[in-house]
Amino acid sequence: MFNKRWLPVVAALTLLVPLSGAGPVYASFRCAAGCRTGILLRLEKTATGMKGVYVSLTDPDVAAYRVTLDAQGQIVQRERMRQGGGQMRIAPPPDPNAQPAVGRGGRGGGRGRGPLPANIPLAPPDASLRAGDWNTIEINLDANIVRNFLNQGGEIGGGIAEDDAGRYGPFALYVEGTGEVRFKDLSWKDLGLYVRTPEKTSPRFRQQKLSDFYYSWGAGAADFNHDGILDVVAGPYIYFGPDYMKSREVYMAHTSNPSTEYTQDVWMQFTADFTGDGWPDVINANFSGPDVGVNLYVNPRGENRRWDKFKVIPAYQSEIGVLRDVDGDGKPELVYMAQGFVRYAKPDPAKPTEPWVVHTISEAGFGTAHGIGVGDINGDGRMDITNAFGWWEQPVAGGGGSSGPEPWTYHPQAFARYGRNIMGGSVMGVYDVNGDGLNDVVTVLNVHGWGLAWYEQKRDSGTISFVQHMVMDDLATKNAGNVVFSQPHGSTFADVDGDGIPDFVVGKRYWSHRDDYLDPDPHGEAVLYYYKTVRNPKAPGGGELVPELINNHTGTGSDVFATDLNKDGAMDIVTTTRFGTFIFWGTPLPI
Repeated sequence: MFNKRWLPVVAALTLLVPLSGAGPVYASFRCAAGCRTGILLRLEKTATGMKGVYVSLTDPDVAAYRVTLDAQGQIVQRERMRQGGGQMRIAPPPDPNAQPAVGRGGRGGGRGRGPLPANIPLAPPDASLRAGDWNTIEINLDANIVRNFLNQGGEIGGGIAEDDAGRYGPFALYVEGTGEVRFKDLSWKDLGLYVRTPEKTSPRFRQQKLSDFYYSWGAGAADFNHDGILDVVAGPYIYFGPDYMKSREVYMAHTSNPSTEYTQDVWMQFTADFTGDGWPDVINANFSGPDVGVNLYVNPRGENRRWDKFKVIPAYQSEIGVLRDVDGDGKPELVYMAQGFVRYAKPDPAKPTEPWVVHTISEAGFGTAHGIGVGDINGDGRMDITNAFGWWEQPVAGGGGSSGPEPWTYHPQAFARYGRNIMGGSVMGVYDVNGDGLNDVVTVLNVHGWGLAWYEQKRDSGTISFVQHMVMDDLATKNAGNVVFSQPHGSTFADVDGDGIPDFVVGKRYWSHRDDYLDPDPHGEAVLYYYKTVRNPKAPGGGELVPELINNHTGTGSDVFATDLNKDGAMDIVTTTRFGTFIFWGTPLPI
């Protein structure tokens, strides 16, 4: 039975939705033996019927086609589209030397981590089409690229929709064959309608914009000119306190295109006195681009010039890093992932501008692009390291600046969730959420998808385990404070409200894979939130994270930085994004 919103067309059962557009279209479907089904988009009338774009959802044929339909709604001709997708919005013209596409459409890949270790607690889900069982499909047709996401996997069977295949028209469910087909949870959205909401900033914060341009996804703070006041570094510029209106280049500045480019110089940025001369230096960690690795910029100690640059870590695979004192020597180390390993690195005090000393704390295969944290999990006073696959226990120090035997003891625990072949968070918080004296873990589950959770630490006769408590899931679930946003790529933790308990700061990295539809809801508000940690015995696990909006037009980069810049007792937030560089000045609590 079909209501007036659907227009059945006989023969093959083509159900037209009289709502023009190209997606995204989402549905659950089940196709029994003998059925053939799919979704039609951009249907246009022709002299003999219709034409349009067709995504076949019949195993093993999951692929995009240009099709012709007769007056009865039967597909009478179809041609496989040339393959397309990935990190672009508009596919280039066809290569005249390319071979015709054949067979089933392939899945979009990542950066080739290689095989996963056998004892890993988190593996990609089976995203193949399950014949005779329920499946989910999301289709985005923007510009000339058809993107299909089957069963929460990566891109599969996408194609390039040339204009003559169909430019504008309704979408439809297409059913034929002898087997039963069922659809449910059908939803769609007008992809061409953009909504910009008025800018809002929390009354707890005052916004100051330092730059209008896209230079960096990371920032830091230090007293770079030795005047006793903290300065901010974001990408190529130092902004000098106390008013942060004057700036100077660390290196030659050049902007990136917010729509089509990643930052070329800074995915994450950290500050400390790495050379031991008493002046704070800067390191830039680059995940991709022409200068992958970690570059050290040495403070010229008051000389008004650009800083000398040294490559100190050549291999770097993670978009996330953490600067913490891992080995207890009073100096911070860079914790990161590279070549499939979890690592930390530090300068040799005798030659700090030469390649740093690298400590590999994991076996091969545990390094990821997303999610890293540092904190004392087991309460022995030593810093442990976390990532999406669990935590590594720091052994007793071996002396001579060593943190002990390597690799460290690994404890499996899934601190992430897969979606579209990606998983893992940003900076992971390691702190006591519920006040029971045990450090818990707070983390984003998928920085290019959805999800935020805290993991309650439990003890049983000395054995450590974790219980997941969801905070923010996706658009179909109940979420803390009714707040939900995708691509929560930047995070940190700090005591934002001054109650002595760390809070979790997190925001959206707008156009995280550039201006395309590779990730869900890329045009959603560029929000920045802090989640107040509330110790509530009545809440699951005895704690909850309550969201408060900081701003809805800035978002984050690969991380976000929190410190008390002006020493007024209130936490300030620095974020640098595709929209520029911003300080959100915290308001001191009443005395």
